[in-house]
Amino acid sequence: MASSPFYHTALLAQQAAEPLSTDGKIALCVTAVIFLILQFRRAVSVDLLFLGGLVVVTLSGVLSSEQALAGFSSRAVVMIAALFAASAGLRATGALDWIGNWLLGGATTERSALLRLAAAVVPSSAFVLNTPLVAMMAPVVVDWCRRRGISPSRVLIPLSYFTILGGVCTLIGTSTTLVINGKLSAMQAEGGHPQAIAERIGELSFFEISSVGIPMALIGVAYMLLVALRRLPDRSELIEQFGERRREYLVEMQVEPRCPLIGKSVQDAGLRNLPGLFLIEIGRANETITPVTPQDYIRSGDRLVFTGVVTTIADLERIPGLVPAADTTFETIPAERTRRQLTEAVLSRTSPLIGLTVREADFRKRYNAAIVAVHRNGERLTNKVGSVRLEPGDTLLLQTRNEFVESHRNSHEFYLVSRVGKTTARRHDRALLASLLFLGLIVWLTICSLWPDILPWGNVMSGRIHAIAAVAIVIAMVATRCLTTSEARSAIDLQVLLTIGAALGIGEALDRSGAAHWLANLLVNGTTALKIGDRWEPLVLLAVVYLVSQLFTETITNLAVATIMIPVAVSVAVIGGYDPRPFIVAVTLAASLSFVTPIGYQTNLMVMGPGGYQPRDYWRVGWPLAVLLTISALVLIPWIWPFTLP
Repeated sequence: MASSPFYHTALLAQQAAEPLSTDGKIALCVTAVIFLILQFRRAVSVDLLFLGGLVVVTLSGVLSSEQALAGFSSRAVVMIAALFAASAGLRATGALDWIGNWLLGGATTERSALLRLAAAVVPSSAFVLNTPLVAMMAPVVVDWCRRRGISPSRVLIPLSYFTILGGVCTLIGTSTTLVINGKLSAMQAEGGHPQAIAERIGELSFFEISSVGIPMALIGVAYMLLVALRRLPDRSELIEQFGERRREYLVEMQVEPRCPLIGKSVQDAGLRNLPGLFLIEIGRANETITPVTPQDYIRSGDRLVFTGVVTTIADLERIPGLVPAADTTFETIPAERTRRQLTEAVLSRTSPLIGLTVREADFRKRYNAAIVAVHRNGERLTNKVGSVRLEPGDTLLLQTRNEFVESHRNSHEFYLVSRVGKTTARRHDRALLASLLFLGLIVWLTICSLWPDILPWGNVMSGRIHAIAAVAIVIAMVATRCLTTSEARSAIDLQVLLTIGAALGIGEALDRSGAAHWLANLLVNGTTALKIGDRWEPLVLLAVVYLVSQLFTETITNLAVATIMIPVAVSVAVIGGYDPRPFIVAVTLAASLSFVTPIGYQTNLMVMGPGGYQPRDYWRVGWPLAVLLTISALVLIPWIWPFTLP
């Protein structure tokens, strides 16, 4: 009797009902502090915060050092790193460029563009990680908008949402599912569960979530095409002529002693009627001249504050003796000016510059580049450039060397790094080969999941070989010159991997300390106290797990939520005597679908600057979609995965 699954389940329930241990209190407090800091201190480095939490639970004895570091060597971390590099191979060869241009080339209206994007992006994002896919497609979308005279704010949020929807169609569409698989593998290896439960905690197969992910993706696409267009913002009022005016920047230039404009009036210097550019202020010693009149004279050392568009700022840059006021030491020699170019970059949430002013960022020392101007959320900044405090999603106009774009194209610190007025060279002769190699990876992973024993020799078709298969394809891309080793290395987002490894450790602390069981018991007891009956109780528990995961995903980072909520979800199922599978799938979907805030998912933040969005835009477009998909998930999950243990 003592070895029966029912006895073990009852024992777990009894343990969960016991008071929370000291280790459990520490684990819960650390998790709560991390969540609170992420809410109220947006400038904090996410990876550093989770690493700090991991150090606390380790030094306090909740975890051993081996247990704390196990997350960094998990297959999920290796798999995600390899997929970042493999996606960079598709990007470097222009395979995704060609697809994007081919798709949007014939579109003439917003609806037709969204239909074409949905047809390509949703299936593609099922197999390519969301972040590099958006990084590839966003410039293509913006160029199409410029040609058609359509505001990019009408198209970029749908692009992000399409990649999120496609990401839940297969195992490798989003890093969230890979992280969850790593956690499930670790929990299964630990043991301690009855056989009936242990069999249901195993890793998700390649197409396991497709049965619910594909219907939800189709529902989401229908919403985007039929409803979202009426709720999307139109920032066209910020644009005079879209061919020249994509978004306004604030730029502050200093007049050097050799500048030919010295001694001339604003009118005579030609600064009065610049297309799309306005001189709004002159800073001179302790004096500020605003508004500026045509008769005001320019003197050496003046700081000229303009607001305007990229193309005219580029013309301003060609005037000798005008240099970015935030960094007057960057290539002021005329001969050196020909070696630089204007580059745009969107700051990521993990950038070390977040929270610093432009002057404090010391951009030249960090990146051998200078900040010329800053754009934020479609709003005109009124501060001087040097005093602007940088935030996630800010679009920076930079003065860089030619190699800056290639060096930081896949950097975790920037999104959508691109030259102004130029295109990045691609290895088009390797596009077909890179596509075939990536397709080979998908086929390999599919066979490993569906028919793991088809080839008995070695581990080639092992069901646990996914990470090594991805590494093998990256090596093949490098060997065939689809990708250089430096591009492969720079494509790997170290901040994401550190966050995942540390979050896995904190999730382990919640599990081993009994905190996850304690939280699960609260949920089960609270639901039981409602006296809703045995028929509805598992559905209510599923809804609670889904909604809690969804709420945390919208306010924190999806990868950490996935790691921390999986032990809670499994414990809820064990204590309630239900199949853990539907609860695992609920966390997987809730942690992968973020539509209401720009910070819940990386792709939402990536399009914020280029689209001129504000946080309320995501709420307006995203909340009906979130509600629709929540209802869909709560209907589909128990239908496909019944609550009764097999």
